[in-house]
Amino acid sequence: MAAVERYIVIVLFEGVDLLDVTGPPEVFSLVGREIQGETGYRVVLAAESLAPVTTSAGVRLLPDVTFAEAAGRSIDTLLVPGSVETDGDQRVRAVTDPAVVAWVRRLAERSRRVTSVCVGAHLLAAAGLLDGKRATTHWSTARQLAAEYPAVRVDADPIFIREGEVWTGAGISACLDLSLALVADDFGEAVALRVARQLVMYLKRPSGQSQFSVPLEPVSTTRRVEELRLYIAQHLDHPLSVAELAERACVSDRQLTRIFKTELGTTPSAYVESARVERARNQLESTDATLERIATDCGFGTTDTLVRAFRRRLDTTPTEYRIRFRTRG
Repeated sequence: MAAVERYIVIVLFEGVDLLDVTGPPEVFSLVGREIQGETGYRVVLAAESLAPVTTSAGVRLLPDVTFAEAAGRSIDTLLVPGSVETDGDQRVRAVTDPAVVAWVRRLAERSRRVTSVCVGAHLLAAAGLLDGKRATTHWSTARQLAAEYPAVRVDADPIFIREGEVWTGAGISACLDLSLALVADDFGEAVALRVARQLVMYLKRPSGQSQFSVPLEPVSTTRRVEELRLYIAQHLDHPLSVAELAERACVSDRQLTRIFKTELGTTPSAYVESARVERARNQLESTDATLERIATDCGFGTTDTLVRAFRRRLDTTPTEYRIRFRTRG
């Protein structure tokens, strides 16, 4: 029996991020090797014309079809990458070309599922495809996405998010994780895991896996909060109650909570938990320490508390995380 054709269209435009375009086809191409048969995947690059497109890396790509040609047939998967620019203060902003947005909207009508890679989520949002949906994007443009498209429920933490047949992926190399998730959706988890091994990713990351670590969170403009962040990082095995932190900062409990909300967008307790989870992740990846020892060192107290924090923050367990991401034999 012939394989079902899965016609995948990747959107091209000037300044597009190169890895967003080239990463997913590498994943799809390995599926055939793993199942030793026809996958039905046919990947094409589509642009407004057949003229070469210059990516953000300066590499030129040749489109296979025009947008108009792609819109003339049924599409299994529409994959929308993104592009960014920086202003004079080196702040990163996602770029959306109205002409490309119009084509994305039209192509989406012909597609079984629609996906965005990295800041490609801004194009989907501009096309109205994320209204009322939870979505992710690269952490550096998440605030821009939320501000410009209030109808979108932006979650900057996960590697990827699926809302029905609309998928959004996080930053840069997360395009591989998103592509593996699409393969799992098409051929099952076992095939996706074999492809991940071929890519030397060992095991694919779960959608709940955070795309950034605590140290990458925005730096506070308040010296007092930065001193507290450093204190927290150095004393994770202490109780670190709100009362203790407020006393150290010489403010009331309520005022400390307001400061954290304003400066870091979270509560003191939530920040402490995220910092503890981050340290636990590092220990799970690089040491053979028991869960009991990690729970104690990171201030969780008990393994049950550690497990609950991992489920809440990463949608996985410490044991599952160690199996997926450990870096020593």
